[in-house]
Parts: sequence; C-alpha cells; structure tokens
Amino acid sequence: MAKTENGYFLIADITGYTQYLSVSELEHAHEVLQTLMELLIEHTRPPLIISRLAGDAVISYGLQDNFLSGQTFLEMIEDTYVAFRRAINLMVLNTSCDCKACANISTLDLKFFVHYGSFTRQRLDQHDELLGADVIVAHRLLKNHVTEATGCRAYALYTDAAIRQLGIEDVCAAMTEHNEEYEHLGEVKTWVQDMHPVWQEKQNALKLEIPANQILFQLEEEYPLPVEAMWNLLTLPEYRSLIVHSVRQNILNRQNGRVGPGSQFQCFHGDGRVTMQTILEWHPFEQMTTEDITPVPRVTVLLNFRVEPTANGTRLMVTCSKGRGPLLNRIICDLGARFLVPASFKQGLNDLRVRLEKELAEGKHEIPQSVPVSAEQIKQAAAASLSDV
Repeated sequence: MAKTENGYFLIADITGYTQYLSVSELEHAHEVLQTLMELLIEHTRPPLIISRLAGDAVISYGLQDNFLSGQTFLEMIEDTYVAFRRAINLMVLNTSCDCKACANISTLDLKFFVHYGSFTRQRLDQHDELLGADVIVAHRLLKNHVTEATGCRAYALYTDAAIRQLGIEDVCAAMTEHNEEYEHLGEVKTWVQDMHPVWQEKQNALKLEIPANQILFQLEEEYPLPVEAMWNLLTLPEYRSLIVHSVRQNILNRQNGRVGPGSQFQCFHGDGRVTMQTILEWHPFEQMTTEDITPVPRVTVLLNFRVEPTANGTRLMVTCSKGRGPLLNRIICDLGARFLVPASFKQGLNDLRVRLEKELAEGKHEIPQSVPVSAEQIKQAAAASLSDV
C-alpha cells in the first residue's frame, strides 16, 4: 500500500501560450517553448522534485520534512520568474527573425500555483505521479478567475493551506486575497502575488561591492549543500550565530513579514554585548551585505556573504570591509580587527561545517535526488502542447 506523505505542490505554467500558438508559426514556436521549458526545469531545484511535464507546465513537489523556510521558498519562485522574464527579453533582443512566432515572444508570461497537502506517490517511468485529493486541488487551481478579479496576468497563487504551513501569514499583507469555488471541492481560499512588481524591483536592484582597497579580509569555505539550502541557513539566526560567535540572534524590522534591506540581526554575545547587523542589500541565492556595529565607538564595517554553486555543493565567501567612521576610530578598529577578527570568522565557518556534517549524518538537510528530465521528454511535452491547440 502506498505511503501517504505531506508536502508542497508547485506548478509553473507559461501564460498566454495557447494564444501565442494560434497566431504563430509552429516550428519557431516549438523552439521557444522548448527553451522556456528548459529554463523552468533548471530552476526547479532541490528540495523540489519534478513530478512530470504537462505541455507548457512543470509540475513539482517537495516533502514537508527538511523543506526550506517560507521566505526562501517564496524567493525561489520569484527568482524563477525573474530568470524567465530575462530569457524572454533576451529572445526579443537577439532575434532577427520577422516571423509571428518570434515577433510575439514578448506576449508570453508565467504563473505559479502553490498548495500544501497530503498525497501518495506512484512510480511511472522515471518520475513520481502524485495522487490524492490535494493533488486535484492543485490542478484545479489552473482554472481560475484571478486575472478577471485582480488584473494580474503573471502571478503566484498560494492556497491558504500553503501560506499557513510555510508560516508566511505576515507576507500576505502585500498579496491579494482571492477565493475560488470548485465543484465537489467547495471554496478554496488563496492569496495572489503579482509578479510584475517583483520583476521591476529586481531589475532596479543594485549590488554592493566592497572596493579592493577597502577589504580587511576575505574567507571562503565549501559546504555540501545546494545554493538554495545554504542560503536558507544563512537567513536563520541559529546558523548565523555560529559564524559571528553570538550566543543567539533575533531578527528585527521585517518588511511586510520578510527579511530584507532595513531588517536587522540583533546579536547577543556571551560577555553581555549586544550588536546590530543592518541589512543593506538582499539578493537571494547570490549575496547579502550588512552594516555591522563594532566595539569601537562610531565605527561600523560592511560584511558581505556571497554564495556560488560548485560541483560538490556551495562555496560561501565572507568579505569584511575596513572600518567606516572617524579617522582615528577607524585606525584603532582596523588594527585590532586585522589580527583578531579573521581567525574568529574562520573558526565560525569551521563550526558551521562541523554542525552541518553532524546534522547531515543524522538525516537533517536531506536533499532529494533530482529526477533528470531528458531533452526528448521536453521535446515531447512541447509537442503535446502544440497538438492541443
């Protein structure tokens, strides 16, 4: 008998594809769809597992145990959308073809559907087919009245069950409440996030760089976790505390329920000191920079955390700037920090490694194996989408 499991369902569905196909040459339309499907598959990363492809949609799921924090999962979806929009823009800029398929690429967009519930898995070829009432709910959501009710064409639709399980109720303040009614299922309460403002914000977001002549030290360490999982840990106080040697941390000043620029990590140290790290920039799965108070009066430093994927996991790079403040105070800060702080951070990165190795041995942070999707499967899904038009 199949085991019942709890987890999240995610469907990434290309918007406007039927209309796009109806006015486009099929050969070039097929190439466009295949390219976009490849991008969606590439961004469906652990702990998400691809269940199957359905025409112009990628269906995936994630098990409840060892899942990401709610904000990190939401930012994974936003990151996928931004990558999709960039791909569309590049296609438009780089094509010299004047066929309708190429001319109409900019009409395509992307929707996401997120639900939480129970299901069973049935092995079908190389993939898991999901079965259960909550699976039906996730698929029913594809037929909705969101655009008519909200005007949003590209959006992420979260069921209330998903929002509560992810623990991001406060984030809903920036979303639109929306209910759908389905035969045999009744009313489904959902929350709609318009993705176009996300795209606009990401386009204009600047990345801070600490100039080479202002770097006090740089350290790096490799960890056996994928980038998304490693970034997730860097946002959690219990793991950040290891790196900066604080007894504990609190997060203050969340923005609409989210950690981001303007939020603060409040660090409690064993000697009674309390220091603040104020977030200046926040680029999920890439880098974050904080401005940190130092023991020297009126002097702060910039602390940059950058993550990069490697063959065996993720490389974490920590860069600390020289002191910022009155000249004499800066000189005192830099002289003391140059000899003491790098060793402290190096120990902190090692402490993080030791903890992760222990937790991995205990089965925590278990990363499911990604199910490979072949080029032929993508081609078949694209062909199936074309045949439905």
